[in-house]
Parts: sequence; C-alpha cells; structure tokens
Amino acid sequence: MHTNELTLTTPVGPLTLVAERGALVAIRFGAGGPTAVPDTILAQAARELEEYFAGDRTRFTVPLRFPPGISPFRLRVWEALGGIPYGAVRTYGELARALGTSPRAVGGACRANPLPIVVPCHRVVARSGLGGYAGDWERGAAGSVKRLLLELEARSRG
Repeated sequence: MHTNELTLTTPVGPLTLVAERGALVAIRFGAGGPTAVPDTILAQAARELEEYFAGDRTRFTVPLRFPPGISPFRLRVWEALGGIPYGAVRTYGELARALGTSPRAVGGACRANPLPIVVPCHRVVARSGLGGYAGDWERGAAGSVKRLLLELEARSRG
C-alpha cells in the first residue's frame, strides 16, 4: 500500500499529513518522513489547513478515509464530531447522551481520532475545563493545542 506524507509547519507545531489511495488517512503531531512532491490530496489538505489556521476556512472538503477495522461506535462518534459547528463546543456528556453512551466512551473515541483538527475532536470539552486532546500526548502539550484551536475558532467567528 502506497502512502505519501507531508509535514506542515503550523501554529500548533509540525503536523504530518498522511495520504493513501486518494484520501487523507492521518494527521500526526510532529514531523514525519520527507516527501519530495505532495500528491493532489496532500496539496489540498495542506491548503485547507493553512486556510483554517488563517481563519479563512470553517469546513474541510479534502476526502478522508478511516483505517480499516475501526469499530462502528468510533465511526459514529467521529461523524458526530463533524456535526459540531465551527467555533462551538459540546461536552463529553452532551455528545454521550446524543449517542446513547458514556462520556468516557466518547473520550476514548476522541483520543483515537486519526484525523484531529479536520475531524474536530478539539470541540469536545469536559463539563468543567478543557478535557483531553487527541494529539501531542508525549510532549504534554495537548491542552495548549486544544486551547489554541478553540481560541482560533472563537476569534474567527467574532
């Protein structure tokens, strides 16, 4: 299986975009392997992320593909994340009630999200505070990344 990667410099640090068979399949925090020439999907994803960080894009249109073998439950949570409007937030509890599950299960699905930012798990917060975030656990900057994304969206809306 042929994958192609591109690393972008963004306000939340380097993001590595991974494309495979005509779709974006992952966004990882940190620098990845070098790519000489980005394919069409990576070029589109990079452009859309740059527009998002500039405050000029509120929806992503790049084709996405989730990894095979993902549970139907996680797919339902990730679809629900896509329905949270730009600049809005939902609590883990609110999303859990809408999906008929527990806040902990929603948090686990958010943490496993392979496409952070584009599938906006950062818009799900704890009842009191930010809660966790899918990216950057190793460096401990997850909270600051989530806060930056929420602040960016709040500024762009206002």
